[in-house]
Amino acid sequence: MAMEPAPRSQTGDERLMRRALELAAKGRGAVEPNPPVGAVVAAGPAGDERIVGEGWHARFGGPHAEVVALAAAGAAARGGTLVVTLEPCCHHGKTPPCTDAIIAAGITRVVVGADDPFPAVSGAGIDALNRAGIAVEVGVCAAEARRMIAPFRRLVEDRRPWVVAKWAMSVDGRVATTTRESRWISSEDSRVLVHDLRGRVDAILVGIGTALADDPLLTARPAGPRRAVRIVLDRTARLPLESRLVRSAREVPVLVATGPDAPADRVAALEAAGCEAWRGRSAHAGDRLLELLHELGRRSLTTLLAEGGPTVLGGLADARLIDEVWAFIAPTIIGGGAAPAAVAGAGVERIVSATGLDVESVDRPGGDVLVRGVVRRG
Repeated sequence: MAMEPAPRSQTGDERLMRRALELAAKGRGAVEPNPPVGAVVAAGPAGDERIVGEGWHARFGGPHAEVVALAAAGAAARGGTLVVTLEPCCHHGKTPPCTDAIIAAGITRVVVGADDPFPAVSGAGIDALNRAGIAVEVGVCAAEARRMIAPFRRLVEDRRPWVVAKWAMSVDGRVATTTRESRWISSEDSRVLVHDLRGRVDAILVGIGTALADDPLLTARPAGPRRAVRIVLDRTARLPLESRLVRSAREVPVLVATGPDAPADRVAALEAAGCEAWRGRSAHAGDRLLELLHELGRRSLTTLLAEGGPTVLGGLADARLIDEVWAFIAPTIIGGGAAPAAVAGAGVERIVSATGLDVESVDRPGGDVLVRGVVRRG
C-alpha cells in the first residue's frame, strides 16, 4: 500500500523564509521603486531541506531574486522548493517573468511570504504556477514579508511615498532650547544612523523654518546607494540663494515646494540657481502637503524622510500621513515652556485619538534611546 507523504513542517518553511527575508533586506535602497525580494531554493526531505541556492534583488533593473537563486542552485533545483518573500512576477517588465524561470527549473513547490499588490502581478503569478502543476503556499511569515514591501505597497495602493518621520529630542520632549539651539541633541552614533538612513531614501523633507535656522545640507555622509532629492516646504520661496542647499543644488537635487502665491521673481531666482520649484495649487498647507506627496508618487519616489521641524511633522501627523517613526531620545533635560516640542500642528483633543505606534525596535546608539516603529492604522 502506498504511503501518504508526511506533513511538511511549517517550522522548516519558516526557517527558510526567514533566510529569504534576510536576503531581501540587502536590496533596500538599491532596488526602489521595485520592492526588495529574497529567495532560497531548498532540496531534501520535507521539514529538513537544505538550501542549495539563494539570491536577492540587488539593483533596480537587475535580475530578480528567484532567477538569481535558481541560477545558484542549478540542476539541484529540479524537484525542489522555492521559498520567496514576494509573489513571483508573471509579466514582462525590465526582466522576463519569474514564473517562467521557476517552471523551467523544475521546481515542484513554491512558498510565498506576501502577495504582490502590483496590478499586473497580484494573484496572477500564483495562478500561473498552479496551472503548471506547482503547489503554492502563501502567507508564511506573512507579517514580516508584508513589512518588507510596505513602502512599495504604499506607492502602489496610495500613490504616495512611505513617510518616515525622524526627530531627535531631549528626554523631556524638546527638540531645541528656547533660543532654538539644537546642535547637537543626539549622539554622534545616532547621527551616523541618520546618515545611513538618508542614503537609502528617495527624498528628504524639511520646512523653511529648519532651512533658515540650521542651514542644513541634508546629504548622506558617506553617500549611500540612493541620492535623495532634498525638499523644502517654502510657501513664499524664502529659501536664501546663499544657503548650502541652493549652492549645492546643481550637484544634488533640491525641490522647493511653494504655495500658489509665491512671488514669481523669487521662484525664478531659485530656478536660475539650479533648484526645481514646484508650485502647489491649494492655499491650505495640509492639502498642499498631500498634493506634494502625490506628485512624488507620480515620480515613483518610494520613501520620504521627514526631518522636521515641528511644524512639518505636525502637519504630517494631523493629516495622518506618517507611516514610520525614528525617535532619538537623548538623556538630557532642556526644559523651558517656550522650547519647541518634536511635533506641533493641531494635535488631538483626547488621548484615545492619539496616533498609536507598533514599536519594532528599541536601541541605544551612543547613550541615546532610538525608538523605531510603524504607525498603527485603523
